[in-house]
Amino acid sequence: MLDKLEAIQQRFNDVSELLTQPDAMSDMKRFKTLNKEYKDLGKIVTEYKAYQNVLANIDGAKEVIATEKDEDFRQMAKDELESLYPEQERLETVIKELLIPKDPNDSKDVIMEIRAGAGGDEAAIFAGDLQRMYMRYAEKHNLKMDLIDATEGTSGGYKEIILALKGEDVYGKLKFESGVHRVQRVPATETQGRIHTSVASIVVMPEAEELDVQIDMNDVRKDLFMSSGPGGQSVNTTYSAVRLTHLPTGLVAQCQDQKSQLKNFDKALQVLRSRLYEIELAKKNEAEGAARKNMIGGGDRSDKIRTYNYPQGRVTDHRIGFTVYNLASVMDGNIDDFVEQLRLAESAERLKEGVS
Repeated sequence: MLDKLEAIQQRFNDVSELLTQPDAMSDMKRFKTLNKEYKDLGKIVTEYKAYQNVLANIDGAKEVIATEKDEDFRQMAKDELESLYPEQERLETVIKELLIPKDPNDSKDVIMEIRAGAGGDEAAIFAGDLQRMYMRYAEKHNLKMDLIDATEGTSGGYKEIILALKGEDVYGKLKFESGVHRVQRVPATETQGRIHTSVASIVVMPEAEELDVQIDMNDVRKDLFMSSGPGGQSVNTTYSAVRLTHLPTGLVAQCQDQKSQLKNFDKALQVLRSRLYEIELAKKNEAEGAARKNMIGGGDRSDKIRTYNYPQGRVTDHRIGFTVYNLASVMDGNIDDFVEQLRLAESAERLKEGVS
């Protein structure tokens, strides 16, 4: 492990040198890649320096115990060792986790699709609640959330809403939100006070860049239509909304959020590219075998991943058996405990597979 850390330290120094070169920003794509590598390596180097410091202190304390005649000094060194050994163990665990090869998509931005499932109007209302939950999470973590397309529910919420989230390691944080989310509560539309169960499905895709997926625009049919609001009424009189159909796969992406046809086209193409990229990822994961697919439920869209039980104030993630009793806080965007526990579960799975 120490040899690997030394190599990382050297690479960190090399990248730091490259970033300070006068022509570093002449190629912005390369500069962006180097800057990201510098930040990623920096996290490991910081912990490595702390680890080196602990090892040096352990050696110093051992030397005092072996050579010092004064019993008080020897005892002080023994006491210091008692605190240094747990710190050494903690840092080794942190470093091993940092050395696990990351999913290369973790650093990408995200396209998130939220769709109401079984449950009628209540499912659409719940989809709206989930959208607000992720919006509040984005605000707390300085992530930028943009609306791409939405179909509103008849009693509030959304039948479908598509969002783009941008920021640091967004996909790495939110990729395990994909799946079926279930709510148990008395709907606002319920007159008998009975508890209903409704569901909404979420798909989180890494936002694909042009280099990730090459789209032949001859394979894409472009349709223009008027933007529509609730109830289907037209909200503007120009054909600014864009629908793109990828003819080889039948995939469809549309955007009507912007008044500009060009901006709507760019956003729709962004979604289409990400959906095509997700298909390629699914094929890749299939090729890597069942062990990779089974990781934290595999992110299958049909997996029931989480239940929000309002009468009990409970939220349970079924993949890792993790439960909290602060539902109101969770719905206000405080999903960090789930994000962290799922991240730890993924790391444990990778370590179990012997990734090093």
